[in-house]
Amino acid sequence: MGASIEAVNDEQPPLARESTSAREHQVMVPHASIKDELRETFAPVKQLMVIDDDPFKPYRGKTAAERAKMALFYVFPILEWASNYKLACLFGDVVAGLTIASLAVPQDLGYAKLAKLPPINGLYSSFVPPLIYAVLGTSRHIAIGPVAVVSLLLGDLLSKYYDADAQPAEYLNLAITATFFAGIYQLAMGVFRLGFVIDFMSHAVIVGFMAGAAVTIALQQLRGLLGYTSFTQATDIVSVLQYVFQHTDQFNWRAFLIGISMLAFLLTLRVLAQHLKGRKVAGKVFFYLNCVGPMATVIVSTLAVWLTTAPVPKVGKMQKGLAGLGSLSKLQLSGKDAGDAAVVGLVSGLVALTEASAIARTFAALQGYHVDGNKEMIALGAMNVAGSFTSSYVTTGSFSRSAVNYNAGGATMLTNIVMSGVVMVTLLWITPAFQYLPNATLGAIIINAVLGLLDYEAIWKIWKADKVDFVVALGTFLGILFDSVETGLLVGVCLSMLKILVQITRPHLATLGLVPGTGVYRNIQQYMQAELTEGVYVLRVDGPLYFPNANYVREKVLSLADAYRDQHNGDSITHFVLDFTPVADIDTTGTHALQELHGLLSKQGVQLGISNPSRMVLRKLVASGFLEVLGEEWLFLSAHEAVKSCRTFRLSIKDV
Repeated sequence: MGASIEAVNDEQPPLARESTSAREHQVMVPHASIKDELRETFAPVKQLMVIDDDPFKPYRGKTAAERAKMALFYVFPILEWASNYKLACLFGDVVAGLTIASLAVPQDLGYAKLAKLPPINGLYSSFVPPLIYAVLGTSRHIAIGPVAVVSLLLGDLLSKYYDADAQPAEYLNLAITATFFAGIYQLAMGVFRLGFVIDFMSHAVIVGFMAGAAVTIALQQLRGLLGYTSFTQATDIVSVLQYVFQHTDQFNWRAFLIGISMLAFLLTLRVLAQHLKGRKVAGKVFFYLNCVGPMATVIVSTLAVWLTTAPVPKVGKMQKGLAGLGSLSKLQLSGKDAGDAAVVGLVSGLVALTEASAIARTFAALQGYHVDGNKEMIALGAMNVAGSFTSSYVTTGSFSRSAVNYNAGGATMLTNIVMSGVVMVTLLWITPAFQYLPNATLGAIIINAVLGLLDYEAIWKIWKADKVDFVVALGTFLGILFDSVETGLLVGVCLSMLKILVQITRPHLATLGLVPGTGVYRNIQQYMQAELTEGVYVLRVDGPLYFPNANYVREKVLSLADAYRDQHNGDSITHFVLDFTPVADIDTTGTHALQELHGLLSKQGVQLGISNPSRMVLRKLVASGFLEVLGEEWLFLSAHEAVKSCRTFRLSIKDV
């Protein structure tokens, strides 16, 4: 329901008091109760907390037994898919699980070294966390475990507090404690529905971050590829290359030969798998060869070093069995270490959550099923908390392994359970063999894995679509490359926020013209055939009118009015119409700026009009008293009706 305002301010100039006889529709001014006003005022807070949905709605009208069953299925999604499991999926799930396990074992060893942790902790991280996620997660295709980006970030952050070589025990304790805090943060975000936090990492930031991390990770592998026994703690490209060239005496040609040959083998399989992807038989064969390639390089290089006793840097002895799995005693929940771990856990947990969320959404969209974002955060948080109790470090979804899982025919989280089983077998019986595994092979495996992080197509699309976003991605990339991972993230987020601030303080303003043969007004820079109306200027404000931009809009309108006069030999416009269609909201600064604008234009003999204001905007125009000053007759349903009314008024003036 709405009501029109009867009174028009007697203080208005004669121009404003004239009737606009061409009006076809009355703009209805809404009445708003206190309850309505409070609801509208706090709507953004409600949207921020994402509580528009009612999680208890499905339980209404159900019996106690039905509600209990639904609650169990909600908390433990494994009960739902396991109860409906089809045996036809078993073969694909087992094959996919074995395939991602063949990738996970060698990658876990390499990623742990990237995080400057013992390799055994990489295997632990692919044992318990995937089992927890399989019970609580809603994605059917995500493969859980350590990933390159988070490993690099964790190693970079932890190194600020402890030296992994000089203080290995303290370093490990801090890593496990940081994992605990990462899980707590992720759990809290899921419970309190705070997923919007990760939205501050835009697509451009993520693309630049992944590219910068890929190059940095590859540079870190020079230690293994070149056979160096020590390496710089810095991650920036200048420091790494400087160290490499200043310590050539550490170069080991045997390690270099192993690393380069293994890398060439892996890259060959990668290229062939991509080239033959569309072929039915050859494509499938090389897909699986590419998947088992890392494990093959581990076996071949380990045997070669064991048989030849080649003097190359190796992984070294690893503890056999599950005796070292428990890590509750390693948690540092008090003192300085707790505060440091909380900071590291926050940053690494957010990055891990961002990557996992993107992966889950991607494969859910491909297969047409729904992923519950809040339950995903809870599942990721729970698995990292459990991981901190079992000697794991921060784990998340791996895009490369998830893609393999999807392409290998995985259909449920049974694939993660199978992978975890293979890792358990490795821990129980195979780990002693890894003492002969050359570090050069792990370096080759990691370099091959991180090549997928360099998304050239995405970078090119960003460049073509939005140059500012490209600057954001480039800033993130260069920040990581020339300083550190956290610096790159900070640069990317700050540039993204700066972009938002610029867009808020300088909203886009479009001059509208009539598209011939229609009653539609469009941007004259987009529709070249659009025609301007003599004496009437229509300007669309593309965004809310707030305190950061209200004065800018006011000054822009005045300058456009002056420019019109200059371009038309001193003839002034008689009406200036603001199209408020995109204006979702307005604050008191905005209404005050409109009132000032109305007064300044009136002194120049120009009447201000507003077309298509939203309900919220219109209510605030009434409450602020501006509508009473402007006059209800200068509110219009559309830009077309506004121009018709203004033209009718101009003609009536000429007749007089």
